[in-house]
Amino acid sequence: MSDLFKEIKIGNTRFSNRIVMAPLTRARSGENRVPNSLMKQYYQQRSSAGLILSEATVISKQGIGWVNTPGIYSSEQVAGWKKITDAVKEKSGKIFLQLWHCGRASHSDFLDGQATVAPSAIAIQDGEIHTPQGKKKHETPRALDISEIKSIIEDYYQASVKAKDAGFDGIEIHSANGYLLDTFLQSKTNTRTDDYGGSIENRCRLLSEIIDRVKTVWQSDQISVRLSPNGNFNDMGSDDFREQFIAVTQMIEKNKIGILHVMDGLGFGFHEKGEPMTLSDFRKIYSGVIIGNCGYTREKAIERVDNGDADMIAFGRPYISNPDLAERLINNYELNPDAPMDVWYDASKGEKGYIDFPIYEAN
Repeated sequence: MSDLFKEIKIGNTRFSNRIVMAPLTRARSGENRVPNSLMKQYYQQRSSAGLILSEATVISKQGIGWVNTPGIYSSEQVAGWKKITDAVKEKSGKIFLQLWHCGRASHSDFLDGQATVAPSAIAIQDGEIHTPQGKKKHETPRALDISEIKSIIEDYYQASVKAKDAGFDGIEIHSANGYLLDTFLQSKTNTRTDDYGGSIENRCRLLSEIIDRVKTVWQSDQISVRLSPNGNFNDMGSDDFREQFIAVTQMIEKNKIGILHVMDGLGFGFHEKGEPMTLSDFRKIYSGVIIGNCGYTREKAIERVDNGDADMIAFGRPYISNPDLAERLINNYELNPDAPMDVWYDASKGEKGYIDFPIYEAN
């Protein structure tokens, strides 16, 4: 049997298999951004994953950038998430909360007319954004000053405290896909000349300081960091990407962070700034648990885990339509057809395309 289907221990926590449910934005939490009973059922259905990484969850009102996504900045949100973590634990599952700040990948429509924020005043050049008032062009963000950066670090700390209060098994810091922390890392979007920009080391500083703060709440092995070295989503991709992501991984290794979640696949698009970075590149410099992600099949996942490049593999889209994906992969059962895109983010659909997919029944 492949190691993909075997137990793994990270710190003092045992995970029943190495199949990870990737963070999946599903936009079902409503305008108040409080997790609800529908979400509780959705996550409990998927509790057989070795690890569930929650959908991206905003750490503050300033971090909002999607319609109907959940938050972790109010007591009501904590109470809503607590019902979900209890439901997952009833099924012996494990769940981490992914902490998110959208940064420039937001719009003033979400922010009561205030400008979006970023390391530098550089706008996303391609595509449009879905706002509460419909599709609109991306806006030029406002560059954060030092005092505001310190406040955002505190927001991550407070969100990590609330995640513990809500009963999560750990947290993931979302530093990928062109959201706030990724834009601080990359030279394409960070042209600052202060302590948070300029050099590769300085561009790592914000993530490093957030890690320092959340480590006062969570043990290092209960923390995951997500990176997307190859991606062009949200208009990303830097000429020095290889040097930058080696440096940030070395910082993560120095902090003894338990999990490094790498978007190594090219399914979200590739910036073509050089040869894509592979899991083996990260394995050379990082000694913790590596999660590979993006476009994995059962066969590729088995290959990556069994050859030692990855310890766990995250599956995204298949988890939308296969609540029992772990069992299907372990037993090599046929998968349900992919869910159509029109149910992925549409809160008006309610249960449809969310909690109504069948589990496998053997003949």
